[in-house]
Amino acid sequence: MNKKYLFSIGILCLMSFSSFAQTILKGKVIEQSSGEGLPGVSVIIKGTATGTSTDFDGNFELNSSTSENVLVFSYVGFKTIEQAASANQDLTIYLEDDSQALDEVVVVGYGTARKKDLTGSVAVAGVKDFNPGPVVAAPSLIQGKVAGVVVTTSGGAPGDGQEIRIRGNSSLSLTNNPLIVIDGVPMNDGGVGGSRNILNSVNPNDILNMTVLKDASSTAIFGSRAANGVIMITTKKGHLGQETKVSFNSSVAISQIMNKVSVLNTDQFTELVNSVGTPAEIARLGGARTDWQEEIYQEAISTENNVSVSGSLKEVPYRFSAGYTDTNGILKTDNMKRTTAKLTLTPQFFDDHLKVAINANASFIKNNFANRDAIGSAVGYDPTQPIYDANSKYGGYSTWFDPATGNKYNLAPTNPMALLNLKEDKSDINRLIANAKLDYKMHFLPELSAVLNVGVDASESNGSAIVNGLMPASNSDFDGSNNTYNNKATNSLVDFYLNYNKDVNEDHSFGLMTGYSYQKFDFNDYSQTTNYLKSSEDNVLPAEINKSRNVLVSFFGRANYNYKDKYLLTATLRADASSKLNPDDRWGYFPSAALAWNVTNEEFLKESKVIDNLKVRVGYGQVGNVNGLGDYQFITRYNKSINGASYQFGDSFYQTYRPEPINENLKWEIGTTFNAGIDYSILNGRIYGSIDAYNKITKDLIINSAVDPFTNFANSIDSNVGDMENRGIEFVFNTIPVRTEDWKWTIGFNLAYNVNTITRMPDTQNVGGISGGTNNTVQRHQEGKPAFSYYVYEQVYDEQGKPLEGVFVDRTNDGIINDEDRYFYKDPNADITMGLNTNLNYKNWDLSVVTRASFGNYNYNNTASSLSYEKRATENNILSNLSTDYLNSGFEFITDTNLLSDYYVRDASFFKIDNITLGYTLPKFKKFDKLGLRFFGSVQNALIVTDYDGLDPEISGGIDDEFYPRPRTFMLGLNANF
Repeated sequence: MNKKYLFSIGILCLMSFSSFAQTILKGKVIEQSSGEGLPGVSVIIKGTATGTSTDFDGNFELNSSTSENVLVFSYVGFKTIEQAASANQDLTIYLEDDSQALDEVVVVGYGTARKKDLTGSVAVAGVKDFNPGPVVAAPSLIQGKVAGVVVTTSGGAPGDGQEIRIRGNSSLSLTNNPLIVIDGVPMNDGGVGGSRNILNSVNPNDILNMTVLKDASSTAIFGSRAANGVIMITTKKGHLGQETKVSFNSSVAISQIMNKVSVLNTDQFTELVNSVGTPAEIARLGGARTDWQEEIYQEAISTENNVSVSGSLKEVPYRFSAGYTDTNGILKTDNMKRTTAKLTLTPQFFDDHLKVAINANASFIKNNFANRDAIGSAVGYDPTQPIYDANSKYGGYSTWFDPATGNKYNLAPTNPMALLNLKEDKSDINRLIANAKLDYKMHFLPELSAVLNVGVDASESNGSAIVNGLMPASNSDFDGSNNTYNNKATNSLVDFYLNYNKDVNEDHSFGLMTGYSYQKFDFNDYSQTTNYLKSSEDNVLPAEINKSRNVLVSFFGRANYNYKDKYLLTATLRADASSKLNPDDRWGYFPSAALAWNVTNEEFLKESKVIDNLKVRVGYGQVGNVNGLGDYQFITRYNKSINGASYQFGDSFYQTYRPEPINENLKWEIGTTFNAGIDYSILNGRIYGSIDAYNKITKDLIINSAVDPFTNFANSIDSNVGDMENRGIEFVFNTIPVRTEDWKWTIGFNLAYNVNTITRMPDTQNVGGISGGTNNTVQRHQEGKPAFSYYVYEQVYDEQGKPLEGVFVDRTNDGIINDEDRYFYKDPNADITMGLNTNLNYKNWDLSVVTRASFGNYNYNNTASSLSYEKRATENNILSNLSTDYLNSGFEFITDTNLLSDYYVRDASFFKIDNITLGYTLPKFKKFDKLGLRFFGSVQNALIVTDYDGLDPEISGGIDDEFYPRPRTFMLGLNANF
């Protein structure tokens, strides 16, 4: 065979091979602002369904049958870009933050058209911003990360309730928590019975980002339910063309008690009783040395495992996740088990004219509640008594009993361990949050789209609280009890709206939206109480049945105008009708307007090498509030009398019904906010942040106030009787001081200053009930003062600074100490809150530290005030322990005036290191280049610096009494992606 013939065959073979060869396209996607690789970015060859997604470090690789391609890079929250790509080319793609994405998130549930609502005060936190470590409920992810947002847990129990405040309190009696919207479904205001926290049903590992709307210009589109701000939660989704991606996270944690209430130890207590007690009282001292707080608390081990699978099944992007959390509390017998499952489908049809989003989030929670009465009992129980007494008829638990009857003394505390072990309090909570959203862009008019969003938030709980018949009791007939309940809550949603967006020319564009919303809230409560009595058959009390329904009907609209991307205008109007209010006052109309000036798009700044972004914003808006108000306040309702209150007719007993008070004139609380702000970024994104100033005024506050005798069915009713104002400044500063190939250091700092004042209050309101005495309150609402201000007596001290018992300043100079001598002294609300977090990366190592600070907040130490008087040690035929505060005060008696002394109002300012996390990402292996492994360890609640002498300075409401301690938690974990 000649050489020419062989050469020709070779050329043909090479040509044939090249026609079937695969071009390898690869590169890395980097977040422009941070310089970090961006995982999960969708990479698709334009005009095809072929694609992939970036790995844990932002790398991608895919095959193409052609040598010349255009790749489309897209990711939620970033600008979509297209880039030509060919073989033997290692691409580096920088994705920029997309402010439009913020607009889309803001309007989830009410439209995806360009809204440009960065004219309002909006903060966005994504996965990279979230707090690391053990997080059960979603709001903890942004604790300390968003200026003006304060998240306070009720205590240290697993998944405990949370108080969320955006720019302070907006109401004095209604709900102050913000509206939570998950993938377009506004959640219920409250939970079913047996639920620790309504947000425990959402697995934090499923959350992509959280958008906080703080001022009325950005929240008014949500109307009355947004009176306290809005937190929009967007969950993770699959992407079109994405290769299958599996993620697995696992962690184990151990929690320990940080501090215990300071009480007299055994020696101190014995010495006190011997010095002040009678011989009979001294004889009651036991021979044990029991640290009751040590006995009721434990080291608690918790585990968490999560797995997710995401990708694109032909033309249907999907993501499925499942998670299991088993969390033990540091209070013995406390446990929460949570199983979650979530499915998201986001297909598109008809050449992308029809976008469909289907979300289904199911959760199954099993709670075992520890008896929190054990906390107060352990603090005050006699340390000389043993836990067990072989002669005790109460299950062997030592008990203060009356020798005459053999039963527990009526005023005696119950053995703390008996409280924990002889009560079984359990609940099962099942919840489904689901919605289907159809977004159709008209074929005949692409600028117009119609959106239908149908959703449901349905919960059901079954629970029982069983008290063992061996529980110490003063009633000799008591042989146990069982309280069972079944609750069902359903929130049904239908939204329909039209969006029209039009680019008129290069200079002008506008958008119009109008829509309708219907939301129905149903609640059904069935509870049954059974008391087991030794002297008779089971005493099954009549069932408590409570059903309620309220409806919210809304019409809303929005208009946007954009001129050269320099001047942005947004105006909204929402009309809400609530069935809670009378027909004449049912409709509320809530407008807003916001204007922004993109200064950097002006000619004099376009070429600036220092200023990247400078935007000036001003906004105004109104929102209403009836959240938390009882249903149908304007008509007469009847309530069944309490169990045990019945009338006898013949041989039968009948419960009666009584009318509830009514107010036919009750109307909306109206909140009006003025906001001005600046967004800035300089030095190519190395320094960026915002500054906001606001004035939030709430008028016609709803408060339970007194009415004239015989004019209603009660002596007080809910009425619109007051006004309140919050004024403040927020400052956000982020910087990247170091960014090299191996090192990256980022710092985030936020500060918020808020002043709260009641500006109108015809009648003062006493609030803040405390333990000790009878019906004592330590806080008051009064015109000209901050809400929940402490209203107390001014303590007099001796030359050594020791408080003089019963000696107070006679502020009226009338020689008598009475209620007229009380004065306003401090309040529980912080004047300044700060968050400081830093992240340091060196090659494969990462270190993050999250800290918070609060200044100007004061607590009333009710534990000290009610347990710090000498007579307590020996009164009521028993011995009881004292707070070590007694060593400072030396008070002998408990009196109303002593309890209401400003001596117990104490500075609770603090600095906390919330979390320290150290992680290491393993280098990629050649044969397993898609496998990403990261190991980490973290410490939660690492350090508290404070002058407060109570258990914890961070107390919701400011009254410190029987607080469940927040633990310090150590965690080890693994993140795997492949």
